[in-house]
Order: sequence, then C-alpha cells, then structure tokens
Amino acid sequence: MVEADKPREPGRAASKTSFLKLLKAVFWSFFGVRRRADLESDAAQLNPLHLIAAGVLGAVVFIVVLLLVVRAVVG
Repeated sequence: MVEADKPREPGRAASKTSFLKLLKAVFWSFFGVRRRADLESDAAQLNPLHLIAAGVLGAVVFIVVLLLVVRAVVG
C-alpha cells in the first residue's frame, strides 16, 4: 500500500506528517529540485496558504543566516 493511499488518522500524527511534508516541500523548492510526482502530490494535499507562510518564513530564516555569516566574516 502506498503511503498516499493510507487513510489519514485524525489527530496529532496526521498534522505532524503534513507539517513535515510541508517543510520538505518548501526546503526542496528553495533549491529548485522537485519531481513532478512530488509537485502534483503536494498540490493535491497541502494547503496553499500554509505553503506561502512556510515559504516566507523560510526566506526570512535564509536572510538572517546570510546576515549572520556576513557579520561573522567581516567582523
């Protein structure tokens, strides 16, 4: 049985897996490396507003890390 075919259990386990899947989708999208099957799966299962929020949060974290690295190198 494929994981996508498994019935979702209500509660914390389902939200944890979808949160991890959301982070994985955003992480690989930052690198521009996505398989078509993963993209279609994400489009069907993930909430677009959550994806946008995670993307903005990921961009902020990326910028903060870059600023810290630059300050460490220059300082």
